Amino acid sequence: MLEAFFRYEFLQNAFFTGVMIGLLAPMLGVFLVVRRLSLIADALSHITLSGIAASLLLGKHVVFFQGLNPLYMGMVFSVGGALLIEQLRSVYQYYKEIAIPIILSGGIGLGVVFISLAYGFNNDLFNYLFGSVIAVTRSDLWTILGVTIVVLVVLTLFYKELFFLSFDEEQAVVSGLNRKLVHFIFIVMVALVIAASMRIVGILLVSSLMTLPVAAAMRFAKGFKQMFVYSILFGQISVIGGLILAYQLDLAPGGTIVILAVLILIGSIAVDKMMGARQINWKRAYGKK
Repeated sequence: MLEAFFRYEFLQNAFFTGVMIGLLAPMLGVFLVVRRLSLIADALSHITLSGIAASLLLGKHVVFFQGLNPLYMGMVFSVGGALLIEQLRSVYQYYKEIAIPIILSGGIGLGVVFISLAYGFNNDLFNYLFGSVIAVTRSDLWTILGVTIVVLVVLTLFYKELFFLSFDEEQAVVSGLNRKLVHFIFIVMVALVIAASMRIVGILLVSSLMTLPVAAAMRFAKGFKQMFVYSILFGQISVIGGLILAYQLDLAPGGTIVILAVLILIGSIAVDKMMGARQINWKRAYGKK
């Protein structure tokens, strides 16, 4: 594996891309989970599929799109879907969660239409759906590096505002925080990371990488910052371990990464319960209530 890594460029692209995705997805996932917006990742991943399918369809008829990385069109659709979600949340003020299934359904519908116009699936689209180590190009790597830099800078600048909105939105608004602007910036970041993640994890599985490491981290974290650390740690283990296993066993990388994340979650729950049982037994042994 190590010798092949230094020999083949596509393995290097996949590894460095996976490290960046393993950092970004759980990091944004913490805010999504805390704010109970986890399903937004599913909706945006499906609208991203429409963008990818549209790019591949246009590539058959328009010369300009033949040399264009479909990732860019996916990002455009993903950001557009994020903006539509925000617009629908303002329209349905008392039923804001309905915006997510609306965009999810629309994304699936558009994707199916574009795929049918392109005369069915092809290898490129299949790789976007489930992830592929071989499909990650140097262009994808540089694009995801740019997204990583932007997201890290924005998170550094708006960390306090996002933290405030995550735990006390009403008080944040009363204190003068521009809730709409901050949430708009955050949701655009989520859209970009989802679009960037699909080469490694796949469109249908990318939301798992934003939620499973966070769910595992919640079993151990004693505070918000600790949840970041554990989420990123579990995310990196899932991605790097999944890529290695996928290469060695000739498996789909997206599915392998997600299965590993599920196993980490199950293990974290089991360890947490064992630790809780030990504490109860310790208290009983020493007569503490």
